[in-house]
Amino acid sequence: MKIVAVIGAGTMGNGIAHTFAQNGFTVKLIDVSEAALEKGMTTIFTNLDRMLSKGSITAEDKMKTITNIICYTDIEDGVVGADLVIEAATENLDLKLRVFRKLNELCSHNTIFATNTSSISITRIAAEVAHPERVIGMHFMNPVPLMPLVEVIRGNKTSDEVTKITMTLAQKLGKNPVEINDAPGFVANRVLMPMINEAIETLHTNVAGVTEIDTVMKLGMGHPMGPLQLADFIGLDVCLSIMNVIFEGFKNPKYAPSPLLVNMVNAKKLGVKSGEGFYDYSENKKAEKVAKQFL
Repeated sequence: MKIVAVIGAGTMGNGIAHTFAQNGFTVKLIDVSEAALEKGMTTIFTNLDRMLSKGSITAEDKMKTITNIICYTDIEDGVVGADLVIEAATENLDLKLRVFRKLNELCSHNTIFATNTSSISITRIAAEVAHPERVIGMHFMNPVPLMPLVEVIRGNKTSDEVTKITMTLAQKLGKNPVEINDAPGFVANRVLMPMINEAIETLHTNVAGVTEIDTVMKLGMGHPMGPLQLADFIGLDVCLSIMNVIFEGFKNPKYAPSPLLVNMVNAKKLGVKSGEGFYDYSENKKAEKVAKQFL
């Protein structure tokens, strides 16, 4: 496996492209937006410069990584010759299904299809393509170049061979792959998102304030980041989307999104990316100032 196509140049997509390119793969980074591609490549440059300044890579490593990435706005051109296609589009089921239907038209039946979805059923996605045994989940963690975990999720029809290839591939990237069976939220978000949702509900019901909740979880549970700060970092819209997938998947009221989470997304207070969530990021991207509505 030498050529990898990555669909989506956003936070996860550019991180995945960076990681494969740094490990010697030819990467075809695809996005319908030229601006998104430029932004994604700028992020890759910035992250490589940070790694260079810390001595974790050389200047030669940086240049090789950059030259290994080719950008495309046309998916048909981008997936030509790819041994593996990784979809890293927005966490939206309809969008992902459209992407996989298109891949089914464009790629040979030998091409492995992976999705970076953090919660959506691999089995449901695989139903859109011929040879669903070649569809698998590769859930990378953010930031992709630094985080060691990859959840490798088997759909109901994913073959043993494709699973083995994917596990080996993740290891070649210097990652620690963990094989997971298909279920709403998989393992990482099945455990993490209800915790975040419960922290939001704890705030909503006036049990404690923003910094108090985060401090308890950091000092008492050893978490490097409090759940409310982490929600802001992930994006409250993403948190809500994942909670909705888990809730719809299990139909269990314990997974219902907190009304406060729903209201904040409706108000477009999405966390770091919008400048305000549980914390105020108007002056910097550090969670140092609690948002005005929670004072």
